Amino acid sequence: MSGEPWRPTAALEALRLRAALLGQVRAHFAATGALEVDTPVLVRAAVTDVHLESLRVVDSAGREAGYLQTSPEYAMKRLLCAGAPDIFQVAHVFREGERGRRHNPEFTMVEWYRHDIDHHALMDEVDALLRRLLAPHVSLGPTVRVTYAEAFAAALGLDPLTADAARLRHAITSAGGSVPDTFADGDRDDLLDLAMGTLVTERFPAGRITLLYDFPASQAALARVRGPVASRFEAFYGPLELANGFHELGDAREQRARFAADLDARQRRGRPPHALDERLLAALTAGLPGCAGVALGFDRVAMVAAGARCIDEVVAFPWERA
Repeated sequence: MSGEPWRPTAALEALRLRAALLGQVRAHFAATGALEVDTPVLVRAAVTDVHLESLRVVDSAGREAGYLQTSPEYAMKRLLCAGAPDIFQVAHVFREGERGRRHNPEFTMVEWYRHDIDHHALMDEVDALLRRLLAPHVSLGPTVRVTYAEAFAAALGLDPLTADAARLRHAITSAGGSVPDTFADGDRDDLLDLAMGTLVTERFPAGRITLLYDFPASQAALARVRGPVASRFEAFYGPLELANGFHELGDAREQRARFAADLDARQRRGRPPHALDERLLAALTAGLPGCAGVALGFDRVAMVAAGARCIDEVVAFPWERA
């Protein structure tokens, strides 16, 4: 990173573009009747997800003060359980250890929830919003919709819903990928994630939005499950992931069981244990209305619009200059 360390890494033109895009985001939600909400950045419970690590905050005496949110999801769901209408939030979120060309430990997320729709209807809205944000700046071809299974079949010639770990490893190496030694005894989902990130998404067409849906049930996270698949989707521009959405799970007992499974997986991998978010579980017990929700990585959308190759080009002060 060049230049004096007090200076921003993004040019003024890029910061003006960010502001304009944020204005378009808020205009979209104003036109569609969603309420903008603001929930705490400092939260009491860390996420249990084995693939995410919350940043821990301690006070001046070294006592634990909480965690910086990885997403406003839990708090927003509590609002929905308390009777909130369709809601959205532009939030700063934090994830430990995530730094690279497309990652910064602190980034901007646009998250929203719609009542009485499923993930297919929410995909329609994500597509419409992305087109509104990106079409003035890049050439967009027709949007592609493809199931997780179809994408794997095209890239690796197998069914990801049924293939065992040995077949997945063979397919990855046969397609020119490599499996690290740490994956030798890894579970299927580790291999599926590796293949997705290194081989499958690389085949997504450039200059188009791709909506990938119906993930394996084992990767449901907080989505509903329908037999072998989860009602989950992700949105991409070319191979770049922009959004992750669910037809939301409202069953508190099932969610508690998934959190417990996450903690078991964290223990096997030597990750720190975390207490469950009992406030979220209590809210789900009170009742989450039928809804779908999605988190959109705003900085990556700004990267696409600006033609940027690195996130540092669209944020004023990345971690090294914060």
